[in-house]
Amino acid sequence: MGSRSTLHPRVVKAQVNQHLHWTEIMVADRFTQLVGRISSRMFGGTALSRHDDWVNTTITFAVDGFIGAQKIKKFPHFLRPIAAKFIPEIAKIKNHYKLAHDLLIPMLEERERKGEKHLDLLQWMSENAKGEETEKQYIADIQLKVSFAAIHTSAAAPTQLIYDMCAMPEIIEPLREELKIALEQEGSLTKAALNMMPKMDSFMKESQRFNPLLLITMERMVHVDYQMSDGFIIPAHTSVGVPTQAVSMDPNIYPDPDKFDAFRFAKLRETDPERAGKMQYASSNPQSMGFGFGRHACPGRFFASNEIKAIMAHLLTNYDFKFSEGQERPPSLGFETQYLPNHEGRVLMKKREGGL
Repeated sequence: MGSRSTLHPRVVKAQVNQHLHWTEIMVADRFTQLVGRISSRMFGGTALSRHDDWVNTTITFAVDGFIGAQKIKKFPHFLRPIAAKFIPEIAKIKNHYKLAHDLLIPMLEERERKGEKHLDLLQWMSENAKGEETEKQYIADIQLKVSFAAIHTSAAAPTQLIYDMCAMPEIIEPLREELKIALEQEGSLTKAALNMMPKMDSFMKESQRFNPLLLITMERMVHVDYQMSDGFIIPAHTSVGVPTQAVSMDPNIYPDPDKFDAFRFAKLRETDPERAGKMQYASSNPQSMGFGFGRHACPGRFFASNEIKAIMAHLLTNYDFKFSEGQERPPSLGFETQYLPNHEGRVLMKKREGGL
């Protein structure tokens, strides 16, 4: 994270209008494009992040997979292999894999031929692959699946953060002041600078507490009747999970849980230093399961945390944002166990003069 890459500023400039006048933008769509390019830079290098077809396929792969899944669930299991042939979104998934193969396999071959070592996920997977994992097609498939997991989830967080800042503009200046101090001490947005932003980290965590991506995490299907220690039996074919949002709103864990306190966790880190690690955005524990918990906790949550902070730092430095007169915060949308940012939400943005 300490590199002097200009990727995230360039991407933000391309995706967010630079006019000096207030301009209305659809936040969720812009952030999805932005995170798609930034993640591609980390996953496969500069060439991959600038490849429009790759960025678009990593974004639409998830969308097609989601829509295709919803459509095929309407059919009984024995008809699904046949129904899949007539669902356009499922058919498109093959095209996404083909593009990944056509683009990434030659890239891997060229790296081998030239003996090049790159600081990206594609390189790390190649070096750590074992057995069938060493097949280039296998690595290309995994790369696409990782993008599936990373892009829309990481784009959701800054979308919610922008909505929250526009709804509560009083928190913007304290965040800018904290960022200014970190940049003055570090000289640039290094990893150390990101770690010097507990208010931003707290704001991110509080926003996640109110708007978790999943209302229920660690979902599992019970395949056979299962008897609990108290004798209660969970019938086979029952879906079970942990109620993430209910835990996040438990007054026994979070006093005054219905109040949005942007700096709640920053204050807790000050008053209880021994538990400071559990108060961080990327932390995973029984009181905070936005990223899951245990062995299945999101392995990319630390990268996502730094990525989101870098995006927000650039936006705070270079842009002002607000809602239109009389506009309220776009409500998050529940779908099954998901809780998604409103994709129809709009905010007004304009370029700042003079930075921080």
